Amino acid sequence: MPSAGPVSLLRSRLESLLLVADEPTTAADFARLLGEPEEAVTAALTEISTEFSDRGMGFDLREREGAWRLYTRRENSATVEAKILDGAQTRLSRAALETLAVVAYRQPVTRSQVAAVRGVNCDGVMRTLTLRGLVKEVGVTGEVGGAHLYATTELFLEQLGIGSLDALPDLAPLLPEVDQIDLS
Repeated sequence: MPSAGPVSLLRSRLESLLLVADEPTTAADFARLLGEPEEAVTAALTEISTEFSDRGMGFDLREREGAWRLYTRRENSATVEAKILDGAQTRLSRAALETLAVVAYRQPVTRSQVAAVRGVNCDGVMRTLTLRGLVKEVGVTGEVGGAHLYATTELFLEQLGIGSLDALPDLAPLLPEVDQIDLS
């Protein structure tokens, strides 16, 4: 573990960038922003991550798929959740949970495809999920008038505490294939 003395300017600047980063960032991107060699940035990120872990800090610096991000320590999830939920009604309605499940298992998917699976209009629910950052627009279909395509976000994965959609339970066989849904 590094000494308790002053940290390097590179490390100090990296820590500042990590605090304001709203998405995982690669060492190459940090290096470009800081005008530093990528190897030095990677070494500093690894040092920070190791120190946070060794000291049992309230947060972790994790690297996933070549990108780095600060996360709250898993052991503190109940405390963090209590703070987030304190005074705010953040529970999703049954309709929102159903819609989110359809999007998660059949993405990318259009609103009309989600509505066809659920059997009801889902425009309002999709807007709510988009505003909460759980679903995002990822493109348009190739058809005339191209309908918007939606998928889940990194926040969705973080909220579930999983690293990828592959970690979802195997429920997909219970849902109809998107291309088999009759939209007429």
